[in-house]
Amino acid sequence: MTAQLIDGNALSRQLRSEVAQRAAALTARGHQPGLAVILVGEDPASAVYVRNKVKACEDSGVRSIFEKYDADLSEAALLARIEALNADPTVHGILVQMPLPKHIDPHKVIEAIATSKDVDGYSVLSAGELMAGLEGFRPCTPYGSMKLIESTGQSIKGKHAVVIGRSNTVGKPMALLLLLQANATVTVTHSGTPDLGYHTRQADIVVAAVGRANTLTADMVKPGAIVIDVGINRKADGKLCGDVDFDGVKEVAGWITPVPGGVGPMTITMLLVNTIEAAERTAAR
Repeated sequence: MTAQLIDGNALSRQLRSEVAQRAAALTARGHQPGLAVILVGEDPASAVYVRNKVKACEDSGVRSIFEKYDADLSEAALLARIEALNADPTVHGILVQMPLPKHIDPHKVIEAIATSKDVDGYSVLSAGELMAGLEGFRPCTPYGSMKLIESTGQSIKGKHAVVIGRSNTVGKPMALLLLLQANATVTVTHSGTPDLGYHTRQADIVVAAVGRANTLTADMVKPGAIVIDVGINRKADGKLCGDVDFDGVKEVAGWITPVPGGVGPMTITMLLVNTIEAAERTAAR
């Protein structure tokens, strides 16, 4: 068996085309979607991520409000700016790029964003709204992963999913979405879980989000399983790879995402989808 490739680039293009159509419809009614992106400091990777987000907005008809501040910006000043953006009716989404300078508490910043504009979907309040069946926003990377799973056409209701996470912002939100959106049985593990393969071999869906190459190998995968690789790692030769031993696992799995070209393209796309959703909710009020 050779797994079918889940093409994140193709799905991303499709979803962005839909975003552009929805943005055009909103703009024609006088409600152009607006996303505010804040960058504090000079982190090179963050600058690249922000540039890509701003370009994605421009390409999709979403107005981007990009604000860059020096690394010595005070926490109070950043919180005040977020408060002002919360009150701005032309801004439908707010994203503060992480990481922040060490003197600024990232949790305080994330929780300062109004849940109606938390299009990155990482505040505690947003997660609470999802749990309560309200209009909370799904975190972009787990949301993109869910879309990739859905694109296989396989019914995942009642299936067993294993999420291999770490103590960051991917594993637990992914498990939450699988539980709420797909009604799956979910086991949350991590790279240090004893006999990790015991759990993954029972899974119909495996999501690897650890940040360590070759965490998931062929002998750890149930034949025909859906494998979603969230990891981004760099090999000794400089090439990118995920957390999954792709060459080995593709011979066992039924469906698999590549790295690059799998989950990565979907993250910014789902940010656009959430921003459109926020604008549509505002326009409907």
